[in-house]
Amino acid sequence: MRFMIIVKATADTEAGAMPQESMVAAMVDYHEQIAAAGALIDASGLQPSARGWRVRYRGDERLVIDGPFAESKELLAGYTLIRAASREEALAWTRRFPNPVGPGCDAEIEVRQLFELEDFEDGEAIRRFRQLGTL
Repeated sequence: MRFMIIVKATADTEAGAMPQESMVAAMVDYHEQIAAAGALIDASGLQPSARGWRVRYRGDERLVIDGPFAESKELLAGYTLIRAASREEALAWTRRFPNPVGPGCDAEIEVRQLFELEDFEDGEAIRRFRQLGTL
């Protein structure tokens, strides 16, 4: 099972503020532990939405909308992808995730389980995804 730990954006992350050394140290400590356990797939911070874009679909039309985007509470600042044998194991890892805003501050992370190819009914498209070897 794969899970994504989602770190929500704040006004500071959207302004491009870099984390303090103590926050980076806490994050690297956590990620070293989860990597040593063989559960880390990927982790990264995201640039502010001002450097991004969205694509809005209207029928067959695609409209590109450049950032920044107004609602920072709906945006992501970073993520960690982990592999766990169960929801309980993933929950145990996420309980140890450092506060992304800093010790003693109010913050929230979100955790979502990723779909696996086995979750879908077998068919030509799923076989093609399996051949990619990336999921």
